[in-house]
Amino acid sequence: MLLTVSGDLQQLLKREFREKDKITHELKRRASVKDVVESFGIPHTEVGGMRANGREISFSHIVENSEKIEIYPLSAPIDVLTPSLLRPQPLQSIIFAVDDNVGKLASLMRMAGLDTYYLNTISDRELVKIVYHEGRILLSKDKDLLKRKMIVFGRLVRSITPKKQLAEIIQLYGLKEQLQPFSRCLKCNDLLQPVEKREIIDRLEPLTIKYYDSFNTCRSCGNIYWPGSHRERMLTMLSGC
Repeated sequence: MLLTVSGDLQQLLKREFREKDKITHELKRRASVKDVVESFGIPHTEVGGMRANGREISFSHIVENSEKIEIYPLSAPIDVLTPSLLRPQPLQSIIFAVDDNVGKLASLMRMAGLDTYYLNTISDRELVKIVYHEGRILLSKDKDLLKRKMIVFGRLVRSITPKKQLAEIIQLYGLKEQLQPFSRCLKCNDLLQPVEKREIIDRLEPLTIKYYDSFNTCRSCGNIYWPGSHRERMLTMLSGC
């Protein structure tokens, strides 16, 4: 088998293969192309297209030693709402889940108005089930987690800082025009709703009462929000995405 990997997928290969334009490999057992590609270090979530001897193939294709396999990355903006050969069951909406190794990203995504599940006490197994059953895109830096069969849509987050990670996701999925900043609770992800100041005044600090008159509250956990200094910082951040 001759394997060719394109684009930034080369950087996801195991170290010994990263500098090679083509990889020659002899198969010792019957294996799907998904298993073969992942054995070289690339999670299937990162693959945008594959060919065997010039013919487009799905993840279930059984690789032969005589084949030339070409692997292509996903390109932005990624469309998760339309069926494809690799992912015939599209998502119903663009919603996310974040694992603990990029946990700080969750609050920024929620602040941007993106539906983002995150719970730092959950196990990987439980997280995978939630992602699968709720139809979410899993964001992680854990290659092994993204290789799990139940994960259909995911992203191996490349950026290091949470701010750059947010920009990466917004650009990758073409979300800039869909953002609704300050519409979600940073604590529990549910939607916010306006609330009259007089209804919550007994829960506010004296300076907050003095300087702010516009408030929202989370319909699930009751957390209270107002347009503080963080608002302008977030809007500035989003304008650069």
